[in-house]
Order: sequence, then C-alpha cells, then structure tokens
Amino acid sequence: MKKITKLGMAAAVLFCVLGLGSHTQAAMAAEETTIENGISIGNVNVGGMTENQAISAVEEYVDGLMDTTFTLRGETGSIQMTAEDMGVTADADTAVQEALAVGHAGSLINRYKTLQDLKKKKLVLDMHLSVNKQATAEKIYESADDLAVGAVDNGLKRVNGKFEFVKGKEGVEVDVVNSVYAINDFLAQGWDGSNNEIDLVTKTVEPRGDEKELAEITDLIGSYTTNFASSSAGRAKNVITGVSKVDGTILYPGEEFDLAKTVSPFTQENGYELAGAYQNGTVVESFGGGICQVATTLYNAVIRAELEITMRFNHSMLVHYVEPSMDAAIAGNYKDLKFKNNLDAPVYIEGYCSGGIIYFNVYGKETRPSNREISFESETVSKTDPKVQFTMDASLTAGSVSVTQSGQSGCIAQLWKIVKVDGKQQSRDLFNKSNYQATPKLITIGTKDATSETISALKAAIATGDEAKVRSAAAGLKTNEQEKEEEEEQKEDKENDIDKKEDADKNDTDKKEDSSKKDENNKKEDTKKEDSKKQDTKKETTSSTNTSTKKTQSSKKANRK
Repeated sequence: MKKITKLGMAAAVLFCVLGLGSHTQAAMAAEETTIENGISIGNVNVGGMTENQAISAVEEYVDGLMDTTFTLRGETGSIQMTAEDMGVTADADTAVQEALAVGHAGSLINRYKTLQDLKKKKLVLDMHLSVNKQATAEKIYESADDLAVGAVDNGLKRVNGKFEFVKGKEGVEVDVVNSVYAINDFLAQGWDGSNNEIDLVTKTVEPRGDEKELAEITDLIGSYTTNFASSSAGRAKNVITGVSKVDGTILYPGEEFDLAKTVSPFTQENGYELAGAYQNGTVVESFGGGICQVATTLYNAVIRAELEITMRFNHSMLVHYVEPSMDAAIAGNYKDLKFKNNLDAPVYIEGYCSGGIIYFNVYGKETRPSNREISFESETVSKTDPKVQFTMDASLTAGSVSVTQSGQSGCIAQLWKIVKVDGKQQSRDLFNKSNYQATPKLITIGTKDATSETISALKAAIATGDEAKVRSAAAGLKTNEQEKEEEEEQKEDKENDIDKKEDADKNDTDKKEDSSKKDENNKKEDTKKEDSKKQDTKKETTSSTNTSTKKTQSSKKANRK
C-alpha cells in the first residue's frame, strides 16, 4: 500500500513537473523548445539555448580552436600541428540535437529522472570533433622520416674479391593511417582542451634481404670503365664522391634505382665542389660538375647487365669520354638515370675509382647462355657545324679579342644493341637515339670607351657573322681619348703647316728683299764700276791727250832742228 502511494505521488509530481494536461501542452507548443539547464556540449554551456543559438555557439567555439597546437609524438621525436592544419571540425547539428533530446525524449519516468539528475550534476555531451583525414595524413607524411628509426637492410661487402654477409637492424616508423584515426579518436572521445599531446602509432620495420637471398649474388653480369684523369681537382673529387654514394647498392627484383636521388644534393656539405658542367649550351661552374660521367659509366655497366632502363637522357652537347649516344646525363629535376632490376634475383653494384678510372661492376646471378654475346655500337646519323657568337664587353679594353669558349660540332646519333650467338649476329636493334647541340664558339670583344662610329662599324661586321671581318673591325676600334688625341695632333699638324707656310712666305719675302737689295747693291756696284770705268776712261783720255800733246810738242821740237 505504501509502495503504491509513493508511485502515485511520484506520478503526480511528474505530471506537475512535466506540465501534463491540455492547458500546459498548449502553452509549450506556443514556445520554442530550449535546451535544459546544466547541459554543455564539450566546453560550451548550451543550457537555456534554442537550437540555432546552440549551433552558433558551438561553431564559434570551434572557430576559436584553429590556433590550438597539438604535439604529435613519434619514436624519436615529435611534431606540432594546429587544429587548422588538421582541418578540425565539429558536427554541431548532431551535438545540438542530442542536447535538445535530454529531458524531452523517452518515457515520462526517464525524462523526470534526467531532469532531477541535471539539478545534481551537469551533463557534458560530445561535440563530435573530427579531423580532415587526408590533410592530416599529408602533414604527418611530410615529417614521418624525422620521427622514425630507419631499418638497416641486410647487405653485402666485397672482401678480397668475395662477398660477405652483413646483418642489418630493425627500424621503427610511423603508421600514418592508424595515427590519423588515433588523432581523430582522441578529439572525438571527450577532449576537454587541456591535454594536447597525442601518441602516434608506430610499427616495426624488418630489414630487407636474408642471407639465403643475398647468397644468389655470385656473378659479374655487367661492367664498364671511363677515364677522368684529365679532370680538374674539383671535378675529380665530384666523380669520386658520386661513385662512392652508388657503391654497395643492392637492388632487389622489381626495385627501381634512382641515381639523382642517390647522389644528391649537390652541395659542398655533401662532398661536392665547383667544376665545369653543361648548361643551356655552354659550360658553367656548378657544384657536382662531373657527376654525369658517373651516370654515363653506370649506364653502360647496367645496359651490359641487361637491366631495364626506365629513364635516360643524353647530354645537351657531346662529351669526350664516350661515343655519341652512349652517355647519360643528370640535370636539375628534369634529367635523371633510372633503371629497374628485371631479374629474379637481387643485384649488387660495385663502384670505385683508381688511377683516374671509374669502375662500375654489376653482380648478380648469371642466367644467360655462355655462347650469347652482347655489344653496343654508336652511329652518327648527321652533323651540325658550330656557329660563332660575338659579345661586346664595355668593361674590357677596346679592340681586345678573346675566345671564351671553343666551338664544337653537334650531331644526331643512335645506339645499336647487337646480340651474337656462337659469334653469329642474331639481332641488331635500335637501343636509343640522341640529339646533341653544336657548341658555339664564343668570342668577346672589348669596347671600353670606344667611339660610336667605330662601334657601329663593329656591329655591322658582327651582323655578317664573318670572324675575319669582326677581328678587323675590332682592330679598328678607337677610344674617345684616342680620337681626341688624333684631332689635337691634326690640329697641331695644321698649325704647323700654317707656321711652315708663313715661314716659307717670310723666307720668300726675305729672299726677295735680299735679292732686291743684292740687285740694288749690284746696281750700285755696277754704277761704281761704270763710274770707275768712266774715270779710268777719263784718265786714259786725259793721259792720252797729255801724251799726244807731249808728242806734238816733241815733234815740234824736232822740226825746229
């Protein structure tokens, strides 16, 4: 009886609390449903809010989380990512609907009990946080290597011409996929915003290659050498460094080898120095210059082992250490040498330098018949003569001529693979085709302070492309100072000519005056002589008269006798 009474009283109370009755139901219908007090969605108190108010509050809260930083811990370190990096979002609609249902759904008794519980203890509902799995995975991938301990593969080493097995070590790496789900679960399962450290999922990585598998590497299946003895010290060091990074490579069946990835980066820190390299048809100094000879030597060893070439590029210009179409180049991220182990057993690549010679040997399991022989033959299809390019340099002495690069012919070439069995040719197949640019002869002409007139003449000569004419025009370059000096010399010569003429005119005048004076003197002398003659004549006359008189007088005297 007491039990029944208690149940009746509880029902009456529940009836009153829930406002059952036609009048109360009508009143509730007229008002918008709100979330009961004491309810939070995550850290957001949504008690007393309508559906739209609660959704806005949750979304605003999530927007404020974007700068929150999470620490993701791996085996050897940690990385940090923000909520924005991971694309964190909340399912606000679902969370708010769950909040609205509290105290408003279920049986009358359950609803009553829920409301009574809210008065004693607040209810925190899940915000339904989640991450963008693709974006999060990409971010983890970027740093996965920094969080892992790489496995050391089982390997081989050559000792006195024989292989010895070298045991490797296990590694630990980040399990990216499972780590993304772990992060998502961490946020979805009631993250309160205080603990921002998450452990990434890791997995053990076993070393590749077992002793039995590696024991199959017994035979020399391909080899090649090239000479780099004439290289500069820097280029020689680059060659030795590059070869050392390839030496000891084990390539398992189906595995592809990437030479550029293996020998890069081409930096001083990685053992490389500045040396000559081809770039845009010219020779330039760059770190790693000479690495292409490493690529070429390896290429020729690999094709003789008959591994599958998956990427190969020829040089832009001919190289001196192999015949046309037998080379392989590495440049930037657009030229590389790649090949795949298409055999059923692993292969070992040995590389070393000795006496200015690069040696590459490819070891594996020989399965080819002993009476089968392969060779490669280079064929030049056509040739292109080099051009001459002229450059004027205003910083160099006017008229100076220097050859900064020697010209080299270009060509189109192809490589043939020849197979012989018992010495008889079985096949001759085109293996590759290569196009090499002609290397222009580069001539630099100094034009420092040259006159515009002589520069124009030089440009006209350059336009003809005739080296002899250009050299002649270069020899005729005059500087403004030289032209000024010549003008001053011409002026001086002109003035000297005028002075000489004036002197000559003066001399002529003087001569004329002297001549006139001389004539006058001569005239005076003649006059004097004439006068003297006259006087002499007069004297003679006088004398003659006197003599005659005397004779007459004497004669007269004689007659008187």
